[in-house]
Amino acid sequence: MTAPVFVVDTVPAAGEFVLDGPEGRHAVSVRRLRAGEELVLTDGRGAWAEGVVLAAEGKDRLVVRVTAGGAAEPEPAPRITVVQALPKGDRGELAVETMTETGVDAIVPWAASRCVTQWRGDRGAKSLAKWRSTAREAGKQSRRVRFPEVHDAMTTKEVAALLGDADFAAVLHEEGSEPLATTELPASGSIVLVVGPEGGVSPEELAAFAEAGARPYRLGRTVLRTSTAGTAATALLLGRTGRWS
Repeated sequence: MTAPVFVVDTVPAAGEFVLDGPEGRHAVSVRRLRAGEELVLTDGRGAWAEGVVLAAEGKDRLVVRVTAGGAAEPEPAPRITVVQALPKGDRGELAVETMTETGVDAIVPWAASRCVTQWRGDRGAKSLAKWRSTAREAGKQSRRVRFPEVHDAMTTKEVAALLGDADFAAVLHEEGSEPLATTELPASGSIVLVVGPEGGVSPEELAAFAEAGARPYRLGRTVLRTSTAGTAATALLLGRTGRWS
């Protein structure tokens, strides 16, 4: 089994290090790590270090000997971003969790015109915070050292601009004439996928995205829910681009 991952502000160099605060409490009281067990410390931005537990002190302090510090995971290529229309209820956190575990690099909340849920004011800020917390926890659970960036929510105009800057841009749509599984993909640069709401992407949104260079593609014969389509598409692209090899 791979070593558990804990998040620190700055990854320490080789030597003795004390993991405290919420992460220390989780390591001692929840994971119940003891002397001799291995762990990984990361800043969630690609830097990481391996360590061995020397001792647990109290309920929230873990003394660690960092055995290999200063490592860095390279930027992924191509970079995969999923623009996720806002689902109802807790399905947004589900989408973020499974996309993170699968390996997506960035997630963009999108207030599509047919979204039942809309992020406004305090509710929007709390929802965004939940998505970011979910990405962090799912990143730790899946043993990642580079967590996905969860952007501020974007409008359709902002999403179109993002698509226009991508090396490959696609809208997942059941009426797409070409399957995502066979289209030509870039070996580097950026891939941006749009996942619409349960009510579908409106004709006006499709037109705006097409003008930005994003064509509609289908995943398969079945229609997936908005909370699962991004995960399925991410897995497909990670396999096809060689990032899972």
